[in-house]
Amino acid sequence: MRIATWNVNSLKARQEAVDRWLERAAPDILLMQETKLGDADAPLMSFSMAGYQLVHHGEGRWNGVAVAAREGLEMGDIVTNFGDGPVRDSGPGGVAAGAGEDDFDPFDEARMLALTVDGLRIVTVYAPNGRAVGSPFYAGKLAWFERLRRWLDSERTAGRGDSLVLGGDFNVAPADIDVWDPAAAHGGTHVSEPERAAFRMLVDDGLTDAYRAHHDEPGRYTWWDYRAGMFHKNFGMRIDHLLVGAAVAPRIVDAEIDRQARKGPPVPSDHAPLVIDLDAAGKPFDPDWAGALARIARRIR
Repeated sequence: MRIATWNVNSLKARQEAVDRWLERAAPDILLMQETKLGDADAPLMSFSMAGYQLVHHGEGRWNGVAVAAREGLEMGDIVTNFGDGPVRDSGPGGVAAGAGEDDFDPFDEARMLALTVDGLRIVTVYAPNGRAVGSPFYAGKLAWFERLRRWLDSERTAGRGDSLVLGGDFNVAPADIDVWDPAAAHGGTHVSEPERAAFRMLVDDGLTDAYRAHHDEPGRYTWWDYRAGMFHKNFGMRIDHLLVGAAVAPRIVDAEIDRQARKGPPVPSDHAPLVIDLDAAGKPFDPDWAGALARIARRIR
């Protein structure tokens, strides 16, 4: 089974790129973040035509998470927003339609969706950005991580901890190896010690960082800013992760970041998909890490 996570940065804008990638990499389960759609606008037909069932949790213009699973895989036990109730409606005509990104309450936003797929407890999350260390946005981010940790504890109590696959855009680079330049990023969000401690707590509670369990190379990232040629310089961060429970970790036979999918056309997301294969390798694809890093090294000599 192949499981992937991808911050698509708007399904409406990126549907063609997602369709192409489904064909390219053939995941069995795809976790998505930042769909930027309300549930009524979720592209059920597009995914159905590609052979996938889609479960979507959105609010409109901002945030939004989803899971696509191959037709035939059994799905159930859906939970949104940690089970804490509905989120705001920021779509056209919604009560929060006039709200901007500065109207911030992470517990009133579409950032978490869980469901059971073929016996795996799949959780897709889009963690708050945090904006600036010490800001209300940053405090909200840490509070959101604490709510995630408590919800995961409830899943373990219910006997679902070992089957967890927790994936998404965590907006945290766990260690200096996950940042293109730790000195340049020092003091900012995504790399601050409280954020990293919140991420470590998830791992310390019994989850495995699937990518790091199979790769220790530097320079492998999942996000690059659109500006200043950051992607072409490989100035990025590894902020998208798949964390897996004790029964899932031994089944991983491969993990990869598909750097190639960060390229256009069409205009790509600023994130690349992260993929893990359970039990057997999935459809081959070339992420082009070796070629890209060699080209970058020649340019900066």
